[in-house]
Amino acid sequence: MGKIIEVKDLTFHYPDQKEPLFDQLSLSIERGQWVAIIGHNGSGKSTLVRIIDGLLAPQAGTIFVDGMPVTPENIWQIREKIGMVFQNPDNQFVSADVEGDVAFGMENLGLDRDVMKYRVDQALRKVNMEDFKGHDPSRLSGGQKQRVAIAGVLTLRPDVIIFDEATSMLDPEGRQDIIKLMTKLHKKGYTLISITHNIDEAAMADRVCVIDDGKIAADSSPAEIFAQEKELIAMGLDVPYSERLKDELLHNGIEVPHEYLTEKGMVDWLCKLHSKN
Repeated sequence: MGKIIEVKDLTFHYPDQKEPLFDQLSLSIERGQWVAIIGHNGSGKSTLVRIIDGLLAPQAGTIFVDGMPVTPENIWQIREKIGMVFQNPDNQFVSADVEGDVAFGMENLGLDRDVMKYRVDQALRKVNMEDFKGHDPSRLSGGQKQRVAIAGVLTLRPDVIIFDEATSMLDPEGRQDIIKLMTKLHKKGYTLISITHNIDEAAMADRVCVIDDGKIAADSSPAEIFAQEKELIAMGLDVPYSERLKDELLHNGIEVPHEYLTEKGMVDWLCKLHSKN
């Protein structure tokens, strides 16, 4: 597939910091991969994706997007390849109706009106919001607002979509709604980067990177990462519900599988256990 994002020896610190936030951090992401980046508050997760998108400039190191270095000269070409979905969708709305809001990014590119209309309709269908074209975005639910924000990103035809804590302000139903949409987009071939505190969201990714003390502390499959329960807790991170449930069962004298189980895997195992009894 090939690398679509490559970060080499990244060093970055904010002006008021004595110590660097990142100290020679390196990371590469394959085309079509879903990578979840987790870490405690202040670890630099959101800063990292802003550097990748060219919103922040590092003190040292190089970043490549689809083989192109991120520099001031080609920053707009880079941003055509990357779409960003932020934590608070209300901050992204600029129009009085959903259709106008989804079209806003294309208007800035000066695209033909017929092209814009086609892309808006196509994007709203992808996020199951085609019946809300004339609605006021501010009156939608949190999950619906994020779907509209994602539709706006999709109209720009990016190769990479970054979800920067995009589910953190949603209720459980809205969160699951967006995670399902992320899974759908991943299956369609988009490269996804999700910055998240939600461990169950991270468990859906192909790969989980843990940032701690300015470096990649761990980088592996969700199964391997979440099996390291003690290490994650020591870094101030949570573990998936299925792992917490396994601990409770173990404390109650029930033998549990050693390997990591997703929630579905845990349900399947519990059903088999129940049938034996």
